[in-house]
Amino acid sequence: MPQQVETKVFRDVRPMGGEPVDLVVSGGVVTSVADAGTAGAGTVVDCGGRLALPGLVDAHIHPDKTTWGEPWVSRRAARGIADLGEQDAELFRTLPTPVGVRAERLMAHAAALGTRAMRAHADVAPAYGLAGLEGVRSAAANLAHATRVQTVAFPQHGVLRAPGTADLLAEAARSGLADLVGGIDPGTFDGDLDGQLDLVFGIAERHGVGVDLHLHDRGEPGHAALRAIIDRTRALDMRGRVTVSHAFRVPELSGDDLRRLAEDLAEAGIGLTTVAPSPASVLPTGALRERGAVVGVGSDGVRDAWSPFGDADMLHRAHLLARSLRARLDDELTDAYLTCAHGGADLLGLARADLTPGSAADFLLVEGECVPQVVVDVPRRWAVVHGGNVVARDGVLLGREGD
Repeated sequence: MPQQVETKVFRDVRPMGGEPVDLVVSGGVVTSVADAGTAGAGTVVDCGGRLALPGLVDAHIHPDKTTWGEPWVSRRAARGIADLGEQDAELFRTLPTPVGVRAERLMAHAAALGTRAMRAHADVAPAYGLAGLEGVRSAAANLAHATRVQTVAFPQHGVLRAPGTADLLAEAARSGLADLVGGIDPGTFDGDLDGQLDLVFGIAERHGVGVDLHLHDRGEPGHAALRAIIDRTRALDMRGRVTVSHAFRVPELSGDDLRRLAEDLAEAGIGLTTVAPSPASVLPTGALRERGAVVGVGSDGVRDAWSPFGDADMLHRAHLLARSLRARLDDELTDAYLTCAHGGADLLGLARADLTPGSAADFLLVEGECVPQVVVDVPRRWAVVHGGNVVARDGVLLGREGD
């Protein structure tokens, strides 16, 4: 006999801080929204008037590098990206805990705080082989009940300046370990804009994967790289499969220059991600979206060789995004939350979990008055629902059976 699909009623919730309703969930989706206390039969989860908010998406995180849950690591001064990459490799060699265990510990923490999906970058270089990707893939499989994971084969040490990396990227894409292949500052760090981009886009085209490139370059090097990425995306018809992470050149633009670039990115179907590092470097999310560009938000590195900071809490990241954008009005604060939820979903190609009938039943439940107040206060997560199942309570991930 076919397995019976359980119906759950999340009673007395306030979607996005609105009036209390009952959310009826079956088969991993919201099937109906009823007046509070009126929904029909099903397993009842009494939510006590708490806010229901769309599940969050971490569009850019490096779980393979993390020291989350490890003894304190004292960091040394670094002279730039290459030096930081070497310190990454040193940590990889010396930490006693395998990368898969460390990555799973961090990713489980993120899921327990409401991250419904993430795009996980893992270093691929001769110093690691494919061990980082393999560890993240193993962690993703163990957490499949609580979050979805896309993987990026990321050449932190460069594609051309670290011989053998291009072959590893190709193997990661060919084997299915990587959903996307990455690059890093092709014109400056690798010293060959066309050479790196030709290799990365060539691998992606041959193996049917996406591209997600780190671009820290500002000024003309950053602008030249963006134009070259737009040209290749159009030429290879890779609309919706290319992302530029950080894109620090974009916040330098304004007026017609920003408008034209945003329109070109949107027309080519290239997404962008920001980690809201500062007011000077955060992407102008509103201006980009007005022109049709997709923008997601991520945690970046979490307590790794690069920084002692980070917590993989995307609600906290929404708070940081709002502060970086100098949000003050309620709609600006709400927009920061939705950028971390719907913007990330759009970037990863997921349906939005917007709490309407037919949407994915991925949401978090918190105490609060309204979304702006939640973004400011970053309250504890009373519960997290993924695929219609309660997968976490009070910030602690439950087993596969959930509640």
